Amino acid sequence: MSNNNIEKLNYDPESSSGWQVSTVTTSGTWDFKDEVVYSEKAIPGISETVVRQISRANHDPDWMLELRLKALNIYAQKSMPTWGPDISKLDLASIYYFAKPEGAGDNKSWDDVPENIKRTFDKLGIPEAEKKALAGVGAQYDSEVVYHKLKEELVEQGVIFDDMTHALQKPEYEEIIKKYFSKSIPLTDHKFAALHYAVWSGGTFLYVPKGVKISEPLQSYFRMNVQSWGQFEHTLIILEDQSEAHYIEGCSAPKYDTNSLHAGGVEIFVGKEAKMRYSSVENWSLDTYNLNTKRAIVEAHGYMEWVGGNMGSNTTMLYPCSILKGDYAKADHLGVAFANTGQNQDTGAKVIHIGKHTSSNVISKSISKWGGISTYRGLVDIKKSAEGAVSQVECDGLILDESSVSNAIPDIVVGNSSGTVAHEASAGKINPEDLFYLQSRGISEDAAKAMIVNGFISPIVKELPLEYASEMNVLIGMEMENSL
Repeated sequence: MSNNNIEKLNYDPESSSGWQVSTVTTSGTWDFKDEVVYSEKAIPGISETVVRQISRANHDPDWMLELRLKALNIYAQKSMPTWGPDISKLDLASIYYFAKPEGAGDNKSWDDVPENIKRTFDKLGIPEAEKKALAGVGAQYDSEVVYHKLKEELVEQGVIFDDMTHALQKPEYEEIIKKYFSKSIPLTDHKFAALHYAVWSGGTFLYVPKGVKISEPLQSYFRMNVQSWGQFEHTLIILEDQSEAHYIEGCSAPKYDTNSLHAGGVEIFVGKEAKMRYSSVENWSLDTYNLNTKRAIVEAHGYMEWVGGNMGSNTTMLYPCSILKGDYAKADHLGVAFANTGQNQDTGAKVIHIGKHTSSNVISKSISKWGGISTYRGLVDIKKSAEGAVSQVECDGLILDESSVSNAIPDIVVGNSSGTVAHEASAGKINPEDLFYLQSRGISEDAAKAMIVNGFISPIVKELPLEYASEMNVLIGMEMENSL
């Protein structure tokens, strides 16, 4: 991506309009490649040999190796999904499923991270983010977490914030990981879930004890660098009763001419009266298939909030799921997707109501440009036991040209007579009169279009952490150049 001066729209709650326009220079910050030496790298393709190599490199306990091999067998038996976007061009036999950068490891000091990898994360804002209002930071490069650190006062309260690979090697963590691992996303869930469990590496392990409330967010950033690469980080988050936490996740990858695969797994367990917020901005390159699985189980009076933005990838299939198990459990899903040329963003949310008087709210915004395809695909399933359940779904699409597509595919199942579901869907284009009005006030055409688009997605952007909201504003500005 070449250098560009663009007018960037910033969300500013202090200003009268809520937005400010400034000029920034972009230089392909998210699309650069790194020269890295790897101490260990699997051959391309998936096999028992590769799975055993990954298990050995990660020093897995015996039960984890057994789980991996079981998942590999399930993967071989499962068929590729035939619904949704076409993923027939994804060549799984050419993917590298494991690559360990030389010098990577369980580093607690940024000074210990290899210089070439450090430069990459410096460009991405790590560890600058740690110096701001963060309780902890983790950084993963390909298969290996290269840096992880948690504030000492949270360690003293019993909070665990570690990367999954190294946490599993610690006897004091192993039993709790074994209790929860693969319990919200079963191995049999779908083909790519089974693949994930067979070859997973890295990720995040977060445990918050009963009654502990973390006021500052914790952040992890996942970077893919290897060509024809597959990244399969596993994130396991456990909030005991009456605890609170906010976890932020960012992702990026350089562009190659061959396909890459991201098939991570996120499992979240929200205890009674606990509150969890999970925020993510995924900006994969256009040769990446993003087939991620995220799921939370929420106990009585617990609250789960998903806030996400999907800006890149060739094809995305991502539907964060909340299982409202306990009475009065609640979930909010806020998501935005941007589909450009050659992109198919198939995103949405799934909410399963089991407990009585549970409630959910889903707000999904999508933008399609230059032939991009955006699809909201969602499920609201109110079980017979979920008496008095309430769900509200709103999905809106903005189409920026004649060749782009916006779809809404909701699936609503109500198993009792006391459940209440409301669903709204809309799709439209930028109003030429609105564009003319803004331009008549001295705003350039690109900035005016960006302003309208940012106003459209503001309910989600306002909920993102400041640094991610700023990143999304820059990305929207770049995407909106010459869009009409």
